[in-house]
Amino acid sequence: MTMDSAPARHTGQGGTGPAGGTAGTAAVRRSVTAIHPPRRPRADPARPLARPQRARRSDGVLPLLTADALAAVLATTVLSAPGTAVPPAAAVPMAVLAAALHAQAGLYRPRLAPSALLELPAVAGRAAILWCAFATVVAATAPGGALGWPALLEAVLLQTVLTCAGRGFVNQLRRRAARRRPASALVVGPGAGASAVAAALHGRPEYGLRPVGLADTASPEEGGGGVPVLATHEDIRRAVIQNSVRHAVFTRPPEADERTASLVRLFHDHGCRLWLADPAGTAKVTGMRVAQPADQLWGYAVQPLLPRPSRPVERWVKRAIDGLLAALALIAAAPVMGACALAVRVSDGPGVIFRQERVGLYGRSFTLLKFRTLRADEHESATRWTVAGDNRMSPIGSFLRKSSLDELPQLWNVVRGDMSLVGPRPERPFFVAKFSTVHPGYEARHRMPVGITGLAQINGLRGDTSIEDRARFDNHYIDTWSLWQDLWILARTAASFFRFRLGGS
Repeated sequence: MTMDSAPARHTGQGGTGPAGGTAGTAAVRRSVTAIHPPRRPRADPARPLARPQRARRSDGVLPLLTADALAAVLATTVLSAPGTAVPPAAAVPMAVLAAALHAQAGLYRPRLAPSALLELPAVAGRAAILWCAFATVVAATAPGGALGWPALLEAVLLQTVLTCAGRGFVNQLRRRAARRRPASALVVGPGAGASAVAAALHGRPEYGLRPVGLADTASPEEGGGGVPVLATHEDIRRAVIQNSVRHAVFTRPPEADERTASLVRLFHDHGCRLWLADPAGTAKVTGMRVAQPADQLWGYAVQPLLPRPSRPVERWVKRAIDGLLAALALIAAAPVMGACALAVRVSDGPGVIFRQERVGLYGRSFTLLKFRTLRADEHESATRWTVAGDNRMSPIGSFLRKSSLDELPQLWNVVRGDMSLVGPRPERPFFVAKFSTVHPGYEARHRMPVGITGLAQINGLRGDTSIEDRARFDNHYIDTWSLWQDLWILARTAASFFRFRLGGS
């Protein structure tokens, strides 16, 4: 177990500047006129990262999943006629495996111009992998009923045709729905490139995006005269709310400059989907290839900007592993926890468990559990940064803190789903608000469930260490997250714990 959040030196100054103004085409100007300017300047107080309050518009993933599953079921059913080696019971597993292979290939990512024919090579390749694996299993378990090459080729072709037909039907329905009910969008970027993208969206309703304004991220001096300008976060926030904006199309990477990056948080908080278009043709000039499967917006390369981590299956597996390991650890540690509770009761009196409000995923508060190591009033525990070296701490309390045994009750927080075994350490609301205004990227730590241990802790960032360094390690962990990295961090944490128990560092 790692140590609890402890004092840190506040190194560095941070924060992001306000967004720039907007400029656009004549079609976009008519929409922007409905955006009211702010009535007074607005201070933007620090607040934890919030879960989007408005539900996203359906991306069409469920219809595509249904189409792929039906194609696999129909192909298996046709091939499971009497006298064949394909059992009817294989239909459901084949449908699940087909959906998993398509997800791995990125065939369920949101797209502005989906095409079943462009996806045909990926679909055919996954169908071949699926049926070759099935044939291998059949040959190993029932050699007499092994599939021949003609039957195998028939299965691959049949599933490919059915899948492409189903996806084509779904795409056609989506295009019709997009024309009838386009979603509001803001185009974010400087100069003529953003205006060109907005004009393309305005003239091509089949993409399903209706531009309602431009957020020009150039400095105010670079904006065009006489054009309505959204010069601040408040201007853009009002535009998003009043026009029910569902999409934001960036014309250059959000991290390209501070003004553009500062808008990502705003759009995320309002549940907007983010896209990156390429009006300058950078990929063509540099010779770099566009990610597959390719997508385009009237000839401009476009791709979705997905939050990280964006792997729901692995996130569910992480949650299941957390719950299982935490429950087993609670059972195994029950004698130790009983001894700790008894020691605290005898040494420091009643009140064995200490409860404190902490900030977790998407800025939600939860009650963190610990063994009490120091008796303090509620205000002091919420706003005092550290109790290290406090002469009120008993020898038992000091030992529990140094050994991290005081954090064993947090295993129950993991079982409940408040925390994870691995993730950024949770902090108190008072300090979250304070650090968010000083250290860049601190609030972005709440994209991931908080944890008992983390990448920052195994690198020695505990106790009186830099908050800026902690935030950087936490965000790196989130951006590069994987299940294997979680297991590696847990192993490193266990090693450091036993080194302490054996008298080492």
